[in-house]
Amino acid sequence: MRRKTWLGMLAALMVFSAVLAGCSGGSEKADEGSKGKQELKVWLMGDETDETLIKQYEEKNPGVKVNVQSIPWGSAHDKLLTAVASKSGPDVVQMGTTWIPEFAQAGALLDLTPYLDQYPNLKPENYFDGAVQTMSYDDKIVGIPWYVETRVLFYRTDILAEVGYPEGPKTWDDMKDAGQKLAARGNGNYAITIDAKDMNYLSMFAWQNGSAMIDENRKPHFNEPEYMGAMEYLKSFYDTGMTPLASDLDLFAAFKDGQFPMFISGPWMIQGVKDKAPEIEGKWATTTLPAKETNTSFLGGANMSVFSSTKNADEAVKFISFMSEQDSQLTNYDVSKNLPAIKSAWEDKRFEDPIFATFGKQLEHAQPVPFIKEWDAISQEAIGAFERIAVGGADIKTEMDQLNAKATEILSK
Repeated sequence: MRRKTWLGMLAALMVFSAVLAGCSGGSEKADEGSKGKQELKVWLMGDETDETLIKQYEEKNPGVKVNVQSIPWGSAHDKLLTAVASKSGPDVVQMGTTWIPEFAQAGALLDLTPYLDQYPNLKPENYFDGAVQTMSYDDKIVGIPWYVETRVLFYRTDILAEVGYPEGPKTWDDMKDAGQKLAARGNGNYAITIDAKDMNYLSMFAWQNGSAMIDENRKPHFNEPEYMGAMEYLKSFYDTGMTPLASDLDLFAAFKDGQFPMFISGPWMIQGVKDKAPEIEGKWATTTLPAKETNTSFLGGANMSVFSSTKNADEAVKFISFMSEQDSQLTNYDVSKNLPAIKSAWEDKRFEDPIFATFGKQLEHAQPVPFIKEWDAISQEAIGAFERIAVGGADIKTEMDQLNAKATEILSK
């Protein structure tokens, strides 16, 4: 069944706007202590929200009551669609970066460009280049990076040292050489996991091999040598037994036992390794991704935007500015372990640990997926094509021609 476009959903929702106007939830109801104060409605994503920074903002701005609603990521997109249709949304909203083109195109996000002189800490030069790419749509600043994440290589220093790479592989050739030696151990041992159902993972290798995937003119390039070469490289890990076609191994246990001495993932895995594999403390590390043409990684995270329907635009931008200050970014890291989006925060002693410092280095070479609202649909097609190639043995050129044609069709709608 074809998924309805979000525009169709908005049209349907508009019919029920009177009913939906109350959908924002009881948690936004003003309490007795907020009488006489300006109310600022903020939607933050996640099952739970630490309100340390909220309380700090209210202390600095006693005339403002910040009413926060925590929205689980799984239901956030639909709730945002509802808010746009009913014009009952928040003043400030946390946005997944891949959602910004969709809502910006709908006119749901306020242009923040006029506020940059008043709040210079919001200017693009304060952020990593990859994060800057998520700030603008149609030459308007519609989102301010709040936190970022990227992917690096986790590896067992002791096991990689045995095959000649004590500091981890630095190039594609290194990774393949190390991988073949690691797989040669046999007995259920492999080299690395490949998250083939995550388009962010596939995108990293495409970028590293020089593929734009989709250019600034919305033209796809999936059937060209750069993208096909990246898929061929990843396929070779399956073909030679460096990674299994399927595995039910627990990653932490497999990393501890050396079955998977390498994997690519984000900062959330650091504490997991420490908690679930304490036996290998001092025997693992992180490093930036191995390079081909580049060593580009995926940049994700979340931005803060102002809903265009707000009646509190000035206060909303002031709140975002506070959340973007270096001290606030570091506090957010302390309470949630979200990586700071502003470059200056990475000079703090918190990131002197080499395991964490790697992420700051990788963020200098990280970028978001193509900033188009059709990306989700295209990425699902690309994932399917790679699975047919790697697992089903399909012809790469045939699959890539079909993928490119499908992407062209999606982009032309």
